[in-house]
Amino acid sequence: MIQERETGAPAPEPEATRRAAGVTESVRANRGWWDRNADEYQTEHGTFLGDDRFVWCPEGLDEVEAELLGPVEELKGKDVLEVGAGAAQCSRWLAAQGARPVALDLSHRQLQHALRIGGSFPLVCADAGALPFADGSFDLACSAYGALPFVADPRLVLREVHRVLRPGGRFVFSVTHPIRWAFPDEPGPEGLSVSASYFDRTPYVEQDEEGNAVYVEHHRTLGDRVRDVVTSGFRLVDLVEPEWPDWNTSEWGGWSPLRGHLIPGTAIFVCARD
Repeated sequence: MIQERETGAPAPEPEATRRAAGVTESVRANRGWWDRNADEYQTEHGTFLGDDRFVWCPEGLDEVEAELLGPVEELKGKDVLEVGAGAAQCSRWLAAQGARPVALDLSHRQLQHALRIGGSFPLVCADAGALPFADGSFDLACSAYGALPFVADPRLVLREVHRVLRPGGRFVFSVTHPIRWAFPDEPGPEGLSVSASYFDRTPYVEQDEEGNAVYVEHHRTLGDRVRDVVTSGFRLVDLVEPEWPDWNTSEWGGWSPLRGHLIPGTAIFVCARD
């Protein structure tokens, strides 16, 4: 979204770089980015996501078929926290199954879209690294590309989710597949050649003229993600790498049928709180 200065001239495009970005800077930058870009995001991707579907990733994996949270018939009556809910499409689907979802997001504007679409479940604007809920408040938690790709220390989020889950609970979250960081973020043939080190964990940052971050995304290797899950108290039940289905002809940023048939684009971690 182009911002206008007081002079009426468009603000310059942010500079893309790789540099350190801590917890506070990442939270501030990403809250601002999602507030500014929520309208455009929902316009561009709203049809694919639907108003009341539970889609895990650009590949189109749907919870109806995947049942990563468990059998659909067992969701009724469950307290479920959606972390990084956006317009709360997943929570809306959960509510339709008889669950009691709570949709949480860092962006106030994203939650305004949730209000626009509607639903009778609570909407909470808060940082996923400091969840405003009591210990053992939920049976399940989920996050479809919410929060975890954007936080400087994902263990803060994982430990908070572990805290608010009841024993026997499950947390399922999807993120960009770590191997994607070694390739350009392009959907065409130019995105098929390795251009960076998979092991370079330096965050991707977009910054303004003063060097202030306006968008931050953090990289963890696959091993990092597994260790984050385990050291936060969870047991890793499954790691799902969705294959690109033939029916999905859409592109979403660097995700595309061309790339999706060759390299994984999403990693979904199924975690249990024993």
